[in-house]
Amino acid sequence: MDDSDRKALADIEQYGCHVLHVIEEGELPPFTYSMGIQQKTTKPEVVVVGLKRELSHSVVNEYNRRVKAGEAFEPYERYAGFIEGFECEVRPVHRSHFNEYFGHCLWLYNGPNFHVVQLVWPNTSGVWPWQDAASEWFKSWQPLLDLPAECSAPQPGIQPDGPASGGSAG
Repeated sequence: MDDSDRKALADIEQYGCHVLHVIEEGELPPFTYSMGIQQKTTKPEVVVVGLKRELSHSVVNEYNRRVKAGEAFEPYERYAGFIEGFECEVRPVHRSHFNEYFGHCLWLYNGPNFHVVQLVWPNTSGVWPWQDAASEWFKSWQPLLDLPAECSAPQPGIQPDGPASGGSAG
């Protein structure tokens, strides 16, 4: 275990989670995710894709605060209070994304023994990434992780089998 691992474990103990931000790389969007929320609350970890570091950290910390306070988030429902002026939709992350997005969670939970929800946000015009009016750039900057990894484009109406182990996401 190195210093960064010790820092992550200390953050989980003190704050209920550790927040990780992965910077954009080429055409790949940045993303931010939690580790430790499920360990401390039994609620899913959370990921936000395509937002700047400060805002995405704020969203993850707000999710952590709310689940610690007992709030439950239902899949495919929308919730206010994460991004000022906009609702976010909660979507369970398909297991096929775990290796690409959640390496530290795989370490913490000794494998894919955890759940993750994605908080999906609309653009400033209120368009969601699965809607026809969404630009190709917006769709690629916020991939929908509830779809299996081999699905390349958002498809409205597709409801995957649920979170990683098939249980409830919230």
